[in-house]
Amino acid sequence: MDVDGEARGRLLEELADVSRRYMASYALFNQALADHVGLHPTDVQCVNLLSLEDGPVTTGRIAEMTGLTTGSATRLVDRLEKAGYVVRERDVVDRRRVLVATVPEKIAEFGRMWERLGAGWYGLFDGLDEDGIALIIGHMRRTVDFSAEQVARLRSGDFQDASDEAS
Repeated sequence: MDVDGEARGRLLEELADVSRRYMASYALFNQALADHVGLHPTDVQCVNLLSLEDGPVTTGRIAEMTGLTTGSATRLVDRLEKAGYVVRERDVVDRRRVLVATVPEKIAEFGRMWERLGAGWYGLFDGLDEDGIALIIGHMRRTVDFSAEQVARLRSGDFQDASDEAS
C-alpha cells in the first residue's frame, strides 16, 4: 500500500470509529429526549418524521417510515394519540380510510424543544463554506439511504455473519 493509501486507510478507520460514537451519542440523546417527554424512542422519531410529512398519513405509511409492522405501527399510533401528539381522522375523499394527523400545538411544542436543545447546532458549521456544508448534506443523504437499505436487509433475513459467509 502506498503512502496515500495508508493515510486513506487510517482516515477511514478513524471515520468508522467516529461514526460509531456519533450513532451511539445520537441513540443516547434520543433515549434521553424520549424519557424527558414520556415516550418510547421510536415514538419520538415517529413524531419527528410525521412533522416532516406534508399532511396526514395512513398507519401503513407510518409502518413504512418506521420499518415497523402494521400492527406495531397501530400500537405506536395508539401511544401517540394517548399522549396527544396525533389524532385519527376519516379521509374526506375515502371515508373508509383513516388518517393519522399531527396535533399542531403538540408539534409546535415539540419543535420549540428541538430549537432549545439544538440552539448551538448551526454554530458547528461556522468554519465551513457552502461547499463544505453541501458535502455534509450529501453525506447525510447517502447515510440515510444506506441505513434504510441495511434496515431492509436485516429485516428481510438477508444478512449473514462474516463467519457464515466464509463457510
